[in-house]
Amino acid sequence: MTDNTQQRFRFSEAPIWDLQRTYYEELGMKAWNNDQVPQYITSNPMIATAYAEVIFGFLRDRANQGDMTEPVTILELGAGAGRLGYHILHKLCELRDYAGIALPPFRYVMTDLPQKNVSAWNQHPAMQTYIEQGLLDFARFDAVHDKELNLVVSKTTIRPGDLKQPLLIIANYFFDGIPQELIYVGEGKIFESDVVIDFPEQYEKLKPSEALERMKLAFEHRRAPKYEEETYPYRDVIAHYQQELEDSHILFPEVGLNCLERLNQLSTSGFLLLTADKGDHRLENWKFAEPPQLIYHGSFSLTTNYHALQHVFEQRGAEAIFPTQHYKNINIGCILMLEEPTTYANTRLAYRQFIERFGPDEFFLLKEWIDRNIESMGIQQILSFWRLGGYDAEFFIQSAKRISNLLPEANDEEMLDIRKGIYIMWSSYYVMEQRYDLALDAGLVLFEMDMYEDAMFFLKESVETDEDEPVPTVLYCLAICCYELELDEEALEYTRQALVLEPDHEEALALLKCFE
Repeated sequence: MTDNTQQRFRFSEAPIWDLQRTYYEELGMKAWNNDQVPQYITSNPMIATAYAEVIFGFLRDRANQGDMTEPVTILELGAGAGRLGYHILHKLCELRDYAGIALPPFRYVMTDLPQKNVSAWNQHPAMQTYIEQGLLDFARFDAVHDKELNLVVSKTTIRPGDLKQPLLIIANYFFDGIPQELIYVGEGKIFESDVVIDFPEQYEKLKPSEALERMKLAFEHRRAPKYEEETYPYRDVIAHYQQELEDSHILFPEVGLNCLERLNQLSTSGFLLLTADKGDHRLENWKFAEPPQLIYHGSFSLTTNYHALQHVFEQRGAEAIFPTQHYKNINIGCILMLEEPTTYANTRLAYRQFIERFGPDEFFLLKEWIDRNIESMGIQQILSFWRLGGYDAEFFIQSAKRISNLLPEANDEEMLDIRKGIYIMWSSYYVMEQRYDLALDAGLVLFEMDMYEDAMFFLKESVETDEDEPVPTVLYCLAICCYELELDEEALEYTRQALVLEPDHEEALALLKCFE
């Protein structure tokens, strides 16, 4: 390509989408390192719990309808780092076991475009229990083209008509990152809003993330009568835009709609969609909309047109549920493309209780405030928010120093609750590509609470799994734990190891004298 050239493209066919694919295919799981691609807001234990509650409600509804033999397939699109799927499965199994009621069997299928991600999930230690139980499978899935699912673990293929239960689809940060059309409504007519790209110098030598950020985009309109033809499959919603909008740029999810149509063919009983994104389902938010701004984070994202998804499937008999309040960061919708969707009372109630009443968007808003004000919080406030967030590891990492500072004034009950929270957190901890030594933080907090047996477990875990050489202070803490537990030989060995690394370590030298 010649340097400093401009080219015009139909928006859905612009090279930005190929760069997007290449970015994820090249980086694989590393795309989420340092949170360069956001994942927390749609992958934390709180949103996973909300989704698990809706899924559990759906399983109860299917059981009430007598559909108990065929398994329910839960399909996650664009599963990315894998954290959401893991937390959903963990919480869903908890609900199933706690309730002890008859439910149809289920399996969770994580999908994404990059094969690197599929392979990483399959090998991830946290996934193995669910794989062995037959609850988890994986597939590479191209949302633009694929019509079937080739499962990696079971080595089976799901083809159109194979599923007898409705397909339950999860799509977080999915529709905003796949190709979309861009149309313009003006004077009652529909125009294609093409993108004119001013390419940077040496474009072909740039990494995808660099190329995306250095491109300059402009938009030009041309008449697009195909959208107004009766044969256009989404003519109804386009006609609605012609009637209701003026001077408005509309991101239209034709590829996303086609993807859902193809997935719908896999089941003879329809689908249920749970989806979270920066997306608008209110038509007024698309009125007089300017051309879209790409939000860059290594890759890029756009606003999802949930209004189009809602309109299209409601015309076909679905019930679409979105929050009645205005969202701030993420909008979470539930579309029941099912026969008699109003009969799914448990599903709809779970959405109302765990998403609309107080949901992941409100939780994230609170967390943003707490992140800025953690140093003014007390133990009870920290414990309360930690419980609300499902004993999230990220919050514990952020608050460990504050907890440590508050321990001298903490009472026995508060310390026991901290200990309980650490074990709950550890039982559902999902290690990301960019590792963090959570065991060390947990061990040190327990050590400061004089819970030596518990502290020893986590500190040993830290020393054994951390690829870096252990620091003398950690070895000394382990020595103290062993000493207090009357494990003298182990205490002496850890003391010596600490002194090898730091011969002048005063506390270790003092402890060594105790053995002499």
